[in-house]
Amino acid sequence: MKTGLVDVGGGMRDIYGAGVLDYCIDQGIRFDCCIGVSAGSANVTSFLAGQRGRNYRFYTEYAFRKEYMSFGNWLRNRSYVGLDYIYGTLSNSDGEYPLDYERMVSGKEDLWIVAANALTGKPHYFDKADLKQDCYDPVKASSCVPMVNRPYLIDGIPYYDGGIADPIPVDKCLEAGCDQVVLILTRPKEYRRTPDRDKMAVRSLKRKYPAAAKTLQQRAETYNRELEHAIELERQGKVLIIAPDDIGKMKTLTKDLETIKALYHKGYEDGRKITPYVRRSEDSVPER
Repeated sequence: MKTGLVDVGGGMRDIYGAGVLDYCIDQGIRFDCCIGVSAGSANVTSFLAGQRGRNYRFYTEYAFRKEYMSFGNWLRNRSYVGLDYIYGTLSNSDGEYPLDYERMVSGKEDLWIVAANALTGKPHYFDKADLKQDCYDPVKASSCVPMVNRPYLIDGIPYYDGGIADPIPVDKCLEAGCDQVVLILTRPKEYRRTPDRDKMAVRSLKRKYPAAAKTLQQRAETYNRELEHAIELERQGKVLIIAPDDIGKMKTLTKDLETIKALYHKGYEDGRKITPYVRRSEDSVPER
């Protein structure tokens, strides 16, 4: 029986997902297919590399540096979040906390990183073959939030945050042959998105990237539809949703250290729900 993992991201809120995945590392829990969206792609790559605590340090230490995110970044290059600093300067082999690339790509797990093609508005699923030592551009593209950052170019194609086009890609795991999927949300399961939140970003994209603007305009509908689908699959036992019961005042770019740490520990504790779910899937495999 194959088990998949989806981490939907959510900027600084995804310290919650980092806590869930650190629990999985501590318990030796692995997945056959892993999908990361936006910040979830960073969580998933560190998870596959077996680097417990790596993302915790990024959220609780590096995120408070001006190079990580600041208005200075915006003034210099029109990108508030320093994607090249986070997933380049810090993460490269000569960086402060390198990603263990060899271990990440050597595992048998399938990996997909979701980004939105700004020209078509469609989701693009990068895989391990698209990653190279010290070249983690798909993670940067997946984490590129409209208005917060300029689109990230890969081979001349502009990309934005994967959450625009496929915010909860559970079906991607099922299509890959997974029988069960662990879905990490970074908002309560009861949360539903409203289109009002995206109106300003839609206007900013409309002229240069009309297809992406249209996709962004439909994001609330897409998110809510995919969430309802995941909830129905959970009723059928095909999905386990791990979601915080409350995130307080936590937002995408929140810089409140105590809130960030609390959400990490909440994620770690909620990760305990995965153990019986995975064990159940193992027990259901017939003896040979």
